[in-house]
Amino acid sequence: MPLAYSTLGVPGLPLAEAARLGADHGWDGLELRCAEGESVHPAMTPGERRAAARTLRAHGLTPLALASYVGVAAPGPDTPVTDALRSHLRLAADLGAGAVRVFPRGGDGPRAEADDRGARRLAAVAQEARALGVRVLVETHDSHRGGRAVAGLLARVAHPAVGALWDLMHTHLAGETPAETRAALAPYPGHVQVKDIAGPHDRTPLPLGAGVLPITDCLRLLPPGAWVCWEYEAPWHPAAAPLPPLLASGAAFLTAAVEGVPGQGAVPDGA
Repeated sequence: MPLAYSTLGVPGLPLAEAARLGADHGWDGLELRCAEGESVHPAMTPGERRAAARTLRAHGLTPLALASYVGVAAPGPDTPVTDALRSHLRLAADLGAGAVRVFPRGGDGPRAEADDRGARRLAAVAQEARALGVRVLVETHDSHRGGRAVAGLLARVAHPAVGALWDLMHTHLAGETPAETRAALAPYPGHVQVKDIAGPHDRTPLPLGAGVLPITDCLRLLPPGAWVCWEYEAPWHPAAAPLPPLLASGAAFLTAAVEGVPGQGAVPDGA
């Protein structure tokens, strides 16, 4: 099971340094936070894009996805959303990333109206995404925190270039078990984001395995070869421990968890 970490955990760190940390501590890829002040953003010049792709290749890391902040179901006109989607898709293709993460951001209105907006915008870019070799992955987040909610949106699109990103914390806080989320999102496979927290009222990032989230239960449900990404929400929790010293132990935790999952290379107990 290949492992990535999100550069959300190292805000503002130059890409070469983030890549070196990953390569040195047992990670196979990076989920690239795409925002102002980061090394990766849609305003990158062609030369900057080529240099970033070379940096990732030089460290042997896969650019798993761009973590954008586009809200596909946000209230308002469609054009700004679809324009933002297209710019992120082109950037992902230039960097060799296979996906663009988006949020629902459906607002407080009726879910059906948010789903209509999101499905319409996703359908508008789906063919272009497919031609670029990039998928749009809607994260379980905000207005669509649970897997069943995201699945309801994606069912309206029904296109192979559009899928789901399973954020384990949000589906857990939505009251879904890992098995329920996996069943809902199975037709729309993307990668999985894991993290750990003390509980719903204290979401300060913790080392993997130190909190309450059912990480191993989640991994047990994934098919061989599925990507798992550690998302460490450092920017919003300044009291959290720095991520770089935790990367080696985080990779070891996930590797050990996977090795204990039947069908992922381990021998089941009693065999």
